[in-house]
Amino acid sequence: MLAIDVMTPSVICAKPEMTVQEAAKCLVENRISGMPVVDANGALAGVLSEGDLLHRVETGTEKRRSRWLELFSSTRDLASSFVKEHGRMVADVMTTTVVTVDETTPVADIAELMETRRIKRVPVMRDGALVGIITRGNLIRALASTAAPAQAQDTPSADDREIADAIVAALSDKRWALSKGNVIVKDGVAHLWGVIESEAEERALCIAALEVKGVKEARAHLSYPTIMPLM
Repeated sequence: MLAIDVMTPSVICAKPEMTVQEAAKCLVENRISGMPVVDANGALAGVLSEGDLLHRVETGTEKRRSRWLELFSSTRDLASSFVKEHGRMVADVMTTTVVTVDETTPVADIAELMETRRIKRVPVMRDGALVGIITRGNLIRALASTAAPAQAQDTPSADDREIADAIVAALSDKRWALSKGNVIVKDGVAHLWGVIESEAEERALCIAALEVKGVKEARAHLSYPTIMPLM
């Protein structure tokens, strides 16, 4: 499998000029732990994750350093930490050193990259433009969509990729469609992943997928939003 086979093509992005609060709200509302940051021209500027927002003055979670440790910290490190904890804009707190892959990168290489770099998501690029994102969850979904090793084939065919693209296109104008899901097609079987609000949405998604030429079967791997109990 290649990156194009498992990536999420509809990418939720932040802007460098967004406030930290706006970005945090976007993460919560979309139930994601991180997102790419793109500038006004659509160019990738960085990545914002929960880790970038972990230590904040608003929540009283700034890093606590002893005077002794501060003596051994460079002024650059101390200043960078202050910006991370007090900066008001996404541009102040985002990670600017971004690891990316292109859409033809093998999934095995991506898994190795995530492990060695200790990262949870990788933007997918095409000719310098952001076209998707791959998270650890995408890799798990890809695994769940495959057959047992004795039956598995190497990669989805070009026809499968075209079918997956057609399903995404068919769902693009539907308000109830997956806003942050995955469509993986293997041997004509469409696997639908994501979060839905009702059983009606699940049925509608499967019917819409089955209307696409070449789809033999639609399998839903969908979940409902997690409702946190009131304390």
